[in-house]
Amino acid sequence: MDEIEASHSEDPLKKSGMNKYTIVCALLASTNSILLGYDTGVMSGAVILIKDYFKITRTQHEILVGTLNVFSLIGSLASGKTSDIIGRRYTIVLAACTFLIGALLMGLAPSYPFLMAGRCVAGIGVGYALMIAPVYTAELSPAMNRGFLTSLPEVFITFGLLLGYIVNYALSGLPLHLSWRLMLGLAAVPAIGIGFGVIAMPESPRWLVMKGKLSEAKKVLIRTSATEEEAQLRLEEITEAAIQGPESAHEGGSVWKEILLRPTRPTRRMLVAAIGINFFMQASGNDAVVYYCPEVFKAAGIHNKRQLFGVNAIMGLSKALFVLLSALKLDKYGRRPLLLLGSAGMVVSLFGLGLGSKFLEHSTKKPTWAIALCIVAVCADVSFFSIGLGPITWVYSSEIFPMRLRAQASSLAISVNRLVSGVVSTTFLSISHKITFGGIFFVFAGIMLVGTVFFYFFLPETKGRTLEDMETIFEDRDTTKINRVREMRDVP
Repeated sequence: MDEIEASHSEDPLKKSGMNKYTIVCALLASTNSILLGYDTGVMSGAVILIKDYFKITRTQHEILVGTLNVFSLIGSLASGKTSDIIGRRYTIVLAACTFLIGALLMGLAPSYPFLMAGRCVAGIGVGYALMIAPVYTAELSPAMNRGFLTSLPEVFITFGLLLGYIVNYALSGLPLHLSWRLMLGLAAVPAIGIGFGVIAMPESPRWLVMKGKLSEAKKVLIRTSATEEEAQLRLEEITEAAIQGPESAHEGGSVWKEILLRPTRPTRRMLVAAIGINFFMQASGNDAVVYYCPEVFKAAGIHNKRQLFGVNAIMGLSKALFVLLSALKLDKYGRRPLLLLGSAGMVVSLFGLGLGSKFLEHSTKKPTWAIALCIVAVCADVSFFSIGLGPITWVYSSEIFPMRLRAQASSLAISVNRLVSGVVSTTFLSISHKITFGGIFFVFAGIMLVGTVFFYFFLPETKGRTLEDMETIFEDRDTTKINRVREMRDVP
């Protein structure tokens, strides 16, 4: 009976479509993520020029690339507490300002240590941005549209990546001392725009309720809901969750104690799911493929810089198209089907990339078909990543935790993401030097095979469920099985 009533209460949401004000706010918040995408894309090309300018070693190359990801761990860990204190909105401003300082330091760097300092500062800003954008969007969005809106950070990461590739290609013809500085320094432009854009954004209604500002929360909910009735219903659900939250937190001592030392059964399962998906997102080697794609193709026989940057641009375009497609279909098909499809596709793509790379390593003539296989496999890998792990990691990490734990638990999961990303990006060249590019891609394919099995057994479907309903989904294994049976019944 409760399920029937719930389905009736959701019908108006399905009919009304998405609230335009909510879309604008989600877009503004998600633009923060363009900073990481742009840096990742532009650094993959700029580092080739930096190597020539500063005459750095392979180890310095790895450290330069990986430092941003390692230091983003600091921002990710700090972002949960920071956003609980100053609010989600001002944490977005803090992220943009921190990255702005880092971008200016990198663009003006007179030496390698100065450049490293800029990477460290920018990394902290990226850590803040990666956690706060999906959390803010999830807390603002109605359940029926949350998948699309919460996946927007990955859409902006991907478009930032494509923008970085295009800038690489456009500026590669400039003098060496100027080209890489402009590539890195231009990241300050979106950071400034984001800072001003936040002025038009409201605070998260769930954060306002946590702080006892119910009238302000109701105003925000009215603007982000289809009807006043829906806004009132959402406010009641959020308020009820907030009333229950402090009691639970008090019994556990603090939020961190409840997360790490005395987690309830649902919380423990949420942590396993969120940390697992963030681990496999980066252990898949996606960041390494993106950062070091030019190195891989240089080994394959492509040495012209503009050609290398052109291949990067093709890869970025493919990634952008598929992440947009996934975002648009998330609320229709659900998280699990797209995640499993994307992960299985990555296994095949990485195996193909390893096969092509292995053949080229043992061939002196570098046949065109093998180079084409590597290019197609790279594009397929990033495309399948953009269908599944890319957007769904941010959606899942931000939506499954209860309100009292959401900021800190999400920051913990994303900290694992940044730690693994840092380890992979700072060791990729050294490991590939030992076991070859083909060998390391076979390793990534094996990791993703394990990841696909993990997702099948540990990640339940969350499509269409309210944030306040997530604890029920993770309550016990029977609930998960029931959800899977319902999914099968819904398939025509």
